Amino acid sequence: MPVGFVGHGAPTLAIDPGKGGDLARWSQGLRKPRAILTISAHWEDAPATAGTTRVRDLMYDFYGFPDELYEIEYPSPGAPDLVRRVASLMGGELSQEDRPLDHGVWVPLLHMAPQADVPVLQLSLPSRQGPQALFELGRNLAPLREEGVFILGSGNIVHNLRRLTWGAEPAAPPAWAAEFDQWAREVLDRGDFDALVDYREKSPGLGLAHPTEEHFQPLLVAAGAASVAQSTSSYPVEGFEYGSISRRCVQFG
Repeated sequence: MPVGFVGHGAPTLAIDPGKGGDLARWSQGLRKPRAILTISAHWEDAPATAGTTRVRDLMYDFYGFPDELYEIEYPSPGAPDLVRRVASLMGGELSQEDRPLDHGVWVPLLHMAPQADVPVLQLSLPSRQGPQALFELGRNLAPLREEGVFILGSGNIVHNLRRLTWGAEPAAPPAWAAEFDQWAREVLDRGDFDALVDYREKSPGLGLAHPTEEHFQPLLVAAGAASVAQSTSSYPVEGFEYGSISRRCVQFG
């Protein structure tokens, strides 16, 4: 299986047929996975922890959005076997919580796996362990690719909620957002994972692009999983929304 990173943007992606259609077209080019292992910006916990393995009501971890978003269901099967396999890849230890899927997972999957018939397991983002540890987590998970598991990081390559543009989209994103997004693409194009992991020193304008870093860091886990085998990067979705949130999605392999 390839490895993916999805720019999940705002929760309204769930009910946006245009932006959702972009994700649907991407997923239609992939073979159906045996299971999906997701790492979302919206669950930070260290050490890495597995979420629910049963069908649960979703986590609507947002406020002030249209009522219809709080009525959406996504009853994907749990993946208890995958918990055991992930634990073995991580040295036999994996904490588990009965935590439902958050919107960083179910919103994109509404479009990417709309039948909700693929088992889904969410793994927490152990962000406080640092960039290198996140990359190594991905490397540890890499054997799952050969077992039909789609590893999917979910965040945004540029994400600053303080700099959103409401109303009509501007003709172009601000320079700081475009520069950071382009830097990420160039690093991925040349497979320079060392620079990606060292983003705190190598990237331009990190403080503007990411006042907090959790939306960038799932990309490190995905890149780690891709780095074990020779992988090329492609970008099934690009562009910006709300002025400066990057919609860039990445497919490795």
